[in-house]
Amino acid sequence: MNDSVSINRTGLFPRIQLSLWISFALSVTVIGCQEKPKIVISNLPTFSILQKENVSRHHSRYTHPIRYQNHHEHISMGDIPPSWIPASPPRPWRWIVIHHSATEFGSARLFDRAHRARGWDEMGYHFVIDNGHGGRDGKVEVGSRWVKQKWGAHCGGTPNNEYNNYGIGICLVGNFSKKLPSARQLRSLKKLLIFLMQRYHIPPSNVIGHRDAPGARTACPGNAFYRYLNNVLRPELSRQILLVKNR
Repeated sequence: MNDSVSINRTGLFPRIQLSLWISFALSVTVIGCQEKPKIVISNLPTFSILQKENVSRHHSRYTHPIRYQNHHEHISMGDIPPSWIPASPPRPWRWIVIHHSATEFGSARLFDRAHRARGWDEMGYHFVIDNGHGGRDGKVEVGSRWVKQKWGAHCGGTPNNEYNNYGIGICLVGNFSKKLPSARQLRSLKKLLIFLMQRYHIPPSNVIGHRDAPGARTACPGNAFYRYLNNVLRPELSRQILLVKNR
């Protein structure tokens, strides 16, 4: 009888740990790259700043170079998921804004729950790319805003709410202040970016990090990832777009 009780308690402990970890993840998810909604004349949500890493948005843009590998990898565009192609009439998208969650654990479901718990209408991003801690590494999750072609709620404080109204928000799960996203996350991101750029005629120069948006006082998407975006990813996008066009 004592052995049975001991086994049950042992089996219960990991479940309690998991429950506490998920609760913790929900509590910190909204801090890394999220902002609190406030009322604006356009009746579209903008947000005040709750960013923990409050530094200049151009901090370390070209310093401390990192040796990147396989950045000339060819991205196949032959199997675009149907969920990426919304049935609703498209918005006049002009920007793609890249974020990190600033947490090691997360998913579209967790972000949606966290954002709704703060009184938001739904998850602020249009896409989430998982890192294996909350969803399969490299999986692209399509948010409900994208399905409805609804303005974003991920980049507030900009003039005329430009980057929410006309910016597609993509969040990669993870904290990329000192490290890069996983190889699978980067591969999925490149494929998604090329698709969006082609479909909505968005140039590589309009693929930006959150910190690039005017008025966005944040370090998002993290210093390491931001250097990669400028030094490697944006030039690679230009090359890939040319390859696709020349086929």
